[in-house]
Amino acid sequence: MTAPAPIPAAPSAALTAPVPDSMRDAIAEQLAGIACEAGRILRGYQGGDCPHVIKPDGSPASLADTRSEELIVAALARAFPGIPVIAEETTGHARPAPLFFLVDPLDGTRDFLAGNDQYCVNIGLVQGDRPIAAALAAPGLGRVWAAGTTAREAPIREGRPGAFREVHVRAASAEGLVALVSRLHGDSLTDACLERMPIAERRVTSSALKFCLIAAGEADIYVRCVPTMEWDTAAGDHVLTMAGGRVVGPGGKTITYGHHARFYRNGPFAALASPAYRDGLDLPQESAVSYFDRRRAGEAVSPPDTGPGA
Repeated sequence: MTAPAPIPAAPSAALTAPVPDSMRDAIAEQLAGIACEAGRILRGYQGGDCPHVIKPDGSPASLADTRSEELIVAALARAFPGIPVIAEETTGHARPAPLFFLVDPLDGTRDFLAGNDQYCVNIGLVQGDRPIAAALAAPGLGRVWAAGTTAREAPIREGRPGAFREVHVRAASAEGLVALVSRLHGDSLTDACLERMPIAERRVTSSALKFCLIAAGEADIYVRCVPTMEWDTAAGDHVLTMAGGRVVGPGGKTITYGHHARFYRNGPFAALASPAYRDGLDLPQESAVSYFDRRRAGEAVSPPDTGPGA
Protein backbone atom coordinates (compact mmCIF):
# COMPACT_ATOMS: atom_id res chain seq x y z
CA MET A 1 0.00 0.00 0.00
CA THR A 2 1.37 3.40 -1.02
CA ALA A 3 2.16 5.68 1.90
CA PRO A 4 0.00 8.81 2.13
CA ALA A 5 1.42 12.24 1.43
CA PRO A 6 2.41 14.44 4.39
CA ILE A 7 -0.43 15.84 6.46
CA PRO A 8 -0.79 19.65 6.12
CA ALA A 9 0.80 21.69 8.87
CA ALA A 10 -1.26 23.81 11.24
CA PRO A 11 -2.06 27.36 10.13
CA SER A 12 -0.32 30.26 11.86
CA ALA A 13 -3.53 31.12 13.76
CA ALA A 14 -6.50 29.00 14.80
CA LEU A 15 -9.52 29.29 12.52
CA THR A 16 -12.52 30.90 14.20
CA ALA A 17 -16.03 31.89 13.15
CA PRO A 18 -16.97 33.83 11.16
CA VAL A 19 -14.56 32.63 8.49
CA PRO A 20 -13.82 35.33 5.89
CA ASP A 21 -15.02 34.50 2.39
CA SER A 22 -11.51 35.23 1.16
CA MET A 23 -10.22 32.14 3.03
CA ARG A 24 -12.84 29.63 2.00
CA ASP A 25 -11.42 28.46 -1.34
CA ALA A 26 -7.98 27.93 0.20
CA ILE A 27 -9.54 25.92 3.04
CA ALA A 28 -11.44 23.83 0.50
CA GLU A 29 -8.20 23.04 -1.34
CA GLN A 30 -6.64 21.92 1.95
CA LEU A 31 -9.62 19.66 2.55
CA ALA A 32 -9.27 18.28 -0.97
CA GLY A 33 -5.66 17.39 -0.25
CA ILE A 34 -6.66 15.58 2.94
CA ALA A 35 -9.50 13.76 1.16
CA CYS A 36 -7.10 12.59 -1.54
CA GLU A 37 -4.64 11.38 1.09
CA ALA A 38 -7.43 9.33 2.64
CA GLY A 39 -8.24 8.09 -0.85
CA ARG A 40 -4.72 6.68 -1.17
CA ILE A 41 -5.42 4.55 1.88
CA LEU A 42 -8.72 3.35 0.42
CA ARG A 43 -7.07 2.49 -2.90
CA GLY A 44 -4.61 0.34 -0.99
CA TYR A 45 -7.45 -1.81 0.32
CA GLN A 46 -9.53 -1.83 -2.86
CA GLY A 47 -9.70 -5.08 -4.76
CA GLY A 48 -8.57 -7.16 -1.81
CA ASP A 49 -10.32 -8.96 1.01
CA CYS A 50 -10.78 -5.91 3.24
CA PRO A 51 -11.70 -6.94 6.80
CA HIS A 52 -15.12 -5.65 7.83
CA VAL A 53 -17.94 -6.14 10.29
CA ILE A 54 -21.70 -5.61 10.05
CA LYS A 55 -23.03 -2.93 12.38
CA PRO A 56 -26.35 -3.34 14.25
CA ASP A 57 -28.21 -1.42 11.52
CA GLY A 58 -27.04 -3.89 8.89
CA SER A 59 -24.46 -1.56 7.31
CA PRO A 60 -20.80 -2.58 6.96
CA ALA A 61 -17.80 -0.93 8.62
CA SER A 62 -14.45 -1.90 7.17
CA LEU A 63 -10.82 -1.54 8.17
CA ALA A 64 -10.53 0.86 5.23
CA ASP A 65 -13.20 3.12 6.82
CA THR A 66 -11.30 3.13 10.10
CA ARG A 67 -7.86 3.82 8.62
CA SER A 68 -9.24 6.58 6.38
CA GLU A 69 -11.01 8.24 9.30
CA GLU A 70 -7.90 8.06 11.49
CA LEU A 71 -5.89 9.91 8.86
CA ILE A 72 -8.58 12.54 8.27
CA VAL A 73 -9.16 13.26 11.96
CA ALA A 74 -5.41 13.57 12.59
CA ALA A 75 -4.94 15.81 9.55
CA LEU A 76 -7.82 18.10 10.50
CA ALA A 77 -6.51 18.36 14.06
CA ARG A 78 -3.13 19.51 12.74
CA ALA A 79 -4.44 21.87 10.08
CA PHE A 80 -7.41 23.25 12.01
CA PRO A 81 -6.73 22.80 15.74
CA GLY A 82 -9.63 23.16 18.12
CA ILE A 83 -12.40 22.57 15.58
CA PRO A 84 -14.47 19.49 16.50
CA VAL A 85 -14.80 16.64 14.01
CA ILE A 86 -18.07 14.73 13.73
CA ALA A 87 -17.12 11.60 11.82
CA GLU A 88 -19.13 8.51 11.00
CA GLU A 89 -17.04 5.73 12.50
CA THR A 90 -15.51 7.14 15.70
CA THR A 91 -16.75 10.59 16.70
CA GLY A 92 -20.38 10.69 15.56
CA HIS A 93 -21.44 11.39 19.15
CA ALA A 94 -19.54 14.71 19.33
CA ARG A 95 -21.46 17.97 19.64
CA PRO A 96 -21.29 20.77 17.09
CA ALA A 97 -19.64 24.14 17.73
CA PRO A 98 -19.69 27.47 15.85
CA LEU A 99 -17.33 25.71 13.41
CA PHE A 100 -17.24 21.92 13.04
CA PHE A 101 -16.34 19.29 10.47
CA LEU A 102 -18.64 16.58 9.14
CA VAL A 103 -16.65 13.63 7.79
CA ASP A 104 -17.51 10.40 6.03
CA PRO A 105 -14.20 8.59 5.50
CA LEU A 106 -15.70 6.07 3.05
CA ASP A 107 -19.11 6.83 1.63
CA GLY A 108 -20.35 3.81 -0.26
CA THR A 109 -18.71 1.08 1.81
CA ARG A 110 -20.89 -1.66 0.31
CA ASP A 111 -19.91 -0.65 -3.21
CA PHE A 112 -16.27 -0.38 -2.18
CA LEU A 113 -16.29 -3.89 -0.77
CA ALA A 114 -18.04 -5.16 -3.92
CA GLY A 115 -15.33 -3.67 -6.14
CA ASN A 116 -17.37 -0.72 -7.44
CA ASP A 117 -15.31 2.46 -8.02
CA GLN A 118 -18.19 4.82 -7.08
CA TYR A 119 -17.19 5.44 -3.48
CA CYS A 120 -15.92 8.71 -2.05
CA VAL A 121 -14.42 10.62 0.89
CA ASN A 122 -16.51 13.52 2.21
CA ILE A 123 -15.21 16.42 4.33
CA GLY A 124 -17.33 19.48 5.05
CA LEU A 125 -16.61 22.50 7.26
CA VAL A 126 -19.86 23.82 8.75
CA GLN A 127 -20.35 27.30 10.20
CA GLY A 128 -23.56 27.61 12.16
CA ASP A 129 -25.92 25.28 10.33
CA ARG A 130 -24.55 25.36 6.76
CA PRO A 131 -21.30 24.22 5.09
CA ILE A 132 -18.87 26.94 4.03
CA ALA A 133 -16.03 24.83 2.61
CA ALA A 134 -15.94 21.23 1.46
CA ALA A 135 -14.15 18.56 -0.52
CA LEU A 136 -15.29 15.26 -1.97
CA ALA A 137 -12.74 12.84 -3.45
CA ALA A 138 -13.65 9.86 -5.63
CA PRO A 139 -10.31 8.03 -5.72
CA GLY A 140 -11.65 5.10 -7.73
CA LEU A 141 -12.65 7.51 -10.50
CA GLY A 142 -9.62 9.79 -10.17
CA ARG A 143 -11.75 12.90 -9.50
CA VAL A 144 -11.91 15.39 -6.63
CA TRP A 145 -14.17 18.37 -6.05
CA ALA A 146 -13.62 21.34 -3.73
CA ALA A 147 -15.82 24.31 -2.92
CA GLY A 148 -15.38 27.41 -0.82
CA THR A 149 -17.03 30.33 -2.59
CA THR A 150 -16.68 28.57 -5.97
CA ALA A 151 -17.09 24.92 -7.00
CA ARG A 152 -14.10 23.32 -8.70
CA GLU A 153 -12.99 19.91 -9.90
CA ALA A 154 -9.51 18.44 -10.41
CA PRO A 155 -8.10 15.11 -11.50
CA ILE A 156 -6.36 13.08 -8.82
CA ARG A 157 -2.74 12.59 -9.85
CA GLU A 158 -0.47 10.36 -7.76
CA GLY A 159 -2.78 10.73 -4.78
CA ARG A 160 -2.95 14.54 -4.91
CA PRO A 161 -5.33 17.03 -6.56
CA GLY A 162 -4.19 18.25 -9.99
CA ALA A 163 -5.13 21.62 -11.47
CA PHE A 164 -8.60 22.77 -10.48
CA ARG A 165 -11.18 24.18 -12.88
CA GLU A 166 -14.55 25.71 -12.06
CA VAL A 167 -17.69 23.63 -12.54
CA HIS A 168 -21.29 24.72 -12.96
CA VAL A 169 -24.66 23.04 -13.17
CA ARG A 170 -26.24 22.73 -16.59
CA ALA A 171 -29.46 24.12 -17.98
CA ALA A 172 -32.41 21.77 -18.33
CA SER A 173 -32.66 19.83 -21.57
CA ALA A 174 -35.85 19.97 -23.62
CA GLU A 175 -35.61 16.20 -23.81
CA GLY A 176 -36.06 15.83 -20.05
CA LEU A 177 -33.97 15.46 -16.90
CA VAL A 178 -31.36 12.90 -15.92
CA ALA A 179 -32.07 11.57 -12.42
CA LEU A 180 -29.34 9.87 -10.40
CA VAL A 181 -30.73 6.97 -8.39
CA SER A 182 -29.20 4.78 -5.71
CA ARG A 183 -28.02 1.27 -6.39
CA LEU A 184 -29.08 0.11 -2.92
CA HIS A 185 -31.61 2.50 -1.40
CA GLY A 186 -34.58 2.73 -3.75
CA ASP A 187 -38.02 3.26 -2.21
CA SER A 188 -41.57 3.98 -3.27
CA LEU A 189 -41.60 7.57 -1.94
CA THR A 190 -38.55 8.50 -4.00
CA ASP A 191 -40.10 6.84 -7.05
CA ALA A 192 -43.32 8.81 -6.50
CA CYS A 193 -41.39 12.10 -6.38
CA LEU A 194 -39.52 11.32 -9.58
CA GLU A 195 -42.70 10.31 -11.38
CA ARG A 196 -43.94 13.89 -10.98
CA MET A 197 -40.86 15.24 -12.78
CA PRO A 198 -40.04 15.18 -16.53
CA ILE A 199 -37.41 12.44 -16.14
CA ALA A 200 -35.88 11.18 -19.39
CA GLU A 201 -33.31 8.85 -17.82
CA ARG A 202 -32.62 7.23 -14.46
CA ARG A 203 -28.90 6.60 -14.04
CA VAL A 204 -27.68 4.32 -11.24
CA THR A 205 -24.94 6.04 -9.22
CA SER A 206 -23.55 5.28 -5.78
CA SER A 207 -22.63 7.45 -2.79
CA ALA A 208 -22.48 11.24 -2.48
CA LEU A 209 -20.87 11.28 -5.91
CA LYS A 210 -24.40 12.13 -7.14
CA PHE A 211 -24.13 15.69 -5.78
CA CYS A 212 -20.90 16.34 -7.64
CA LEU A 213 -22.03 14.86 -10.94
CA ILE A 214 -24.95 17.29 -10.86
CA ALA A 215 -22.53 20.11 -9.93
CA ALA A 216 -20.34 19.15 -12.89
CA GLY A 217 -23.26 19.39 -15.33
CA GLU A 218 -23.56 15.63 -15.90
CA ALA A 219 -27.05 15.16 -14.42
CA ASP A 220 -29.99 17.16 -13.10
CA ILE A 221 -31.67 15.72 -10.01
CA TYR A 222 -31.16 13.33 -7.08
CA VAL A 223 -34.04 12.62 -4.71
CA ARG A 224 -33.56 10.74 -1.43
CA CYS A 225 -36.50 9.81 0.80
CA VAL A 226 -34.83 7.11 2.88
CA PRO A 227 -32.62 8.11 5.82
CA THR A 228 -29.13 9.55 5.48
CA MET A 229 -26.76 11.18 7.94
CA GLU A 230 -25.34 14.68 7.85
CA TRP A 231 -21.80 13.45 7.08
CA ASP A 232 -23.26 11.74 3.98
CA THR A 233 -24.48 15.01 2.50
CA ALA A 234 -22.72 18.14 3.83
CA ALA A 235 -19.73 18.11 1.47
CA GLY A 236 -21.73 17.27 -1.64
CA ASP A 237 -24.44 19.78 -0.69
CA HIS A 238 -21.89 22.60 -0.56
CA VAL A 239 -20.18 21.65 -3.83
CA LEU A 240 -23.53 21.57 -5.61
CA THR A 241 -24.73 24.82 -4.03
CA MET A 242 -21.58 26.68 -5.04
CA ALA A 243 -21.95 25.28 -8.58
CA GLY A 244 -25.36 26.97 -8.84
CA GLY A 245 -27.60 24.14 -7.67
CA ARG A 246 -29.66 23.67 -4.55
CA VAL A 247 -30.35 20.97 -1.96
CA VAL A 248 -33.82 21.27 -0.46
CA GLY A 249 -35.97 19.47 2.06
CA PRO A 250 -39.76 19.29 2.42
CA GLY A 251 -41.46 22.50 1.37
CA GLY A 252 -38.40 23.57 -0.62
CA LYS A 253 -36.48 24.64 2.47
CA THR A 254 -32.68 24.57 2.51
CA ILE A 255 -31.45 21.65 4.64
CA THR A 256 -29.37 22.44 7.71
CA TYR A 257 -26.66 20.71 9.75
CA GLY A 258 -25.54 20.22 13.33
CA HIS A 259 -28.65 18.45 14.64
CA HIS A 260 -27.14 16.53 17.53
CA ALA A 261 -30.56 16.00 19.15
CA ARG A 262 -31.66 13.87 16.21
CA PHE A 263 -28.29 12.09 16.01
CA TYR A 264 -27.28 14.01 12.85
CA ARG A 265 -29.97 12.31 10.81
CA ASN A 266 -31.31 14.01 7.66
CA GLY A 267 -34.89 14.06 6.49
CA PRO A 268 -35.97 13.67 2.84
CA PHE A 269 -34.17 15.93 0.38
CA ALA A 270 -33.64 16.64 -3.28
CA ALA A 271 -30.38 17.77 -4.91
CA LEU A 272 -31.24 19.93 -7.90
CA ALA A 273 -29.33 21.53 -10.77
CA SER A 274 -31.91 24.32 -10.73
CA PRO A 275 -33.98 25.63 -7.80
CA ALA A 276 -36.87 25.83 -10.25
CA TYR A 277 -37.17 22.04 -10.20
CA ARG A 278 -38.41 22.14 -6.59
CA ASP A 279 -41.78 23.43 -7.82
CA GLY A 280 -42.56 20.00 -9.26
CA LEU A 281 -41.48 18.09 -6.16
CA ASP A 282 -43.64 16.91 -3.30
CA LEU A 283 -41.16 15.57 -0.77
CA PRO A 284 -42.66 13.73 2.22
CA GLN A 285 -42.26 15.31 5.63
CA GLU A 286 -40.55 12.21 7.07
CA SER A 287 -38.07 9.74 5.65
CA ALA A 288 -39.26 6.39 4.39
CA VAL A 289 -38.50 3.32 6.47
CA SER A 290 -35.60 1.58 4.76
CA TYR A 291 -34.38 -2.00 4.83
CA PHE A 292 -31.66 -0.91 7.27
CA ASP A 293 -34.20 0.76 9.58
CA ARG A 294 -36.15 -2.49 9.68
CA ARG A 295 -32.95 -4.41 10.43
CA ARG A 296 -32.22 -1.97 13.24
CA ALA A 297 -35.69 -2.61 14.67
CA GLY A 298 -35.06 -6.35 14.65
CA GLU A 299 -37.38 -7.29 11.79
CA ALA A 300 -36.61 -10.33 9.64
CA VAL A 301 -36.28 -8.84 6.16
CA SER A 302 -34.62 -9.86 2.92
CA PRO A 303 -31.55 -7.84 1.85
CA PRO A 304 -31.95 -5.26 -0.90
CA ASP A 305 -31.26 -6.17 -4.51
CA THR A 306 -27.69 -5.16 -5.32
CA GLY A 307 -27.81 -5.99 -9.01
CA PRO A 308 -27.26 -3.49 -11.83
CA GLY A 309 -30.81 -2.18 -11.69
CA ALA A 310 -31.02 -1.81 -7.92
